[in-house]
Amino acid sequence: MTPEILEIEFKGNKRLPYFNPKSIQVKPGDYVVVEADKGIDLGRVSKLGRLVALTRIKGTPKNVIRKAVPSDLEKLKENREKEAQAFLVGREKIKKHNLNMKLVDVEYQFDNNKLTFYFTSEKRVDFRALVRDLAAKYRTRIELRQIGVRDEARRLGGLGVCGKPLCCSFFLREFEPITTQFARMQHLPLNPSKLTGVCGRLKCCLLYEKDFYESSLQKFPVPDTRVITDRGEAVVEKVDIFKELIYLRFSREDDLDSVTLQEFQNMLKEPAYASKNV
Repeated sequence: MTPEILEIEFKGNKRLPYFNPKSIQVKPGDYVVVEADKGIDLGRVSKLGRLVALTRIKGTPKNVIRKAVPSDLEKLKENREKEAQAFLVGREKIKKHNLNMKLVDVEYQFDNNKLTFYFTSEKRVDFRALVRDLAAKYRTRIELRQIGVRDEARRLGGLGVCGKPLCCSFFLREFEPITTQFARMQHLPLNPSKLTGVCGRLKCCLLYEKDFYESSLQKFPVPDTRVITDRGEAVVEKVDIFKELIYLRFSREDDLDSVTLQEFQNMLKEPAYASKNV
């Protein structure tokens, strides 16, 4: 019988699946001690059962060892205080070694067997001397992990312009490429201040309605399509997929008329032909 699977959340909105072979009674919000890389770690249960099994799982999950006790939570609090101090030290060491990198976060493994420094940089960084310096000070395994600006937003969290927690820190598991074509498809103005998120990249929410717009726009002519109507030649200026309206511009620059999709199809005397691909 396959053991129950849980989703455990760690610092920086990192969520990983774990097996519960001992069938330990837990609920969302409970802290548990789990197997980690060459040691143990501590995290909080965020999901359990079928909700986790339905998600895409990579690799073989490690196991939950036991439910956390008060002394474990006290140690977690101590680790968070040590991480804050290590962050300051790490920033000083980066400056000392004159490295072009930005320190984002520091995380201790629960048993202190590993100390991870997360950073961003526009280029590849040779940080071997920095690792030796940090290892000499903390006497534990040091890992420096370069992350992207979207991962930085996920680790630090925050609120979007919608007033809700950032999607990347709340529910997104993987990042997908976002392009300005998604904004053009939705007829949004290409205003960087409106289209970019706190990470400085295009907002992930531009992707959510992409499939809807793609399927809906198939029924409409593309902008700049020239058509022959009873009134003469016209150019498709824009479309409104929600009201199913097509706006046509005739010979005079200010002569703009709207017709329904059905009216547009009925009024064509000749097939439409595109003058420019958009």
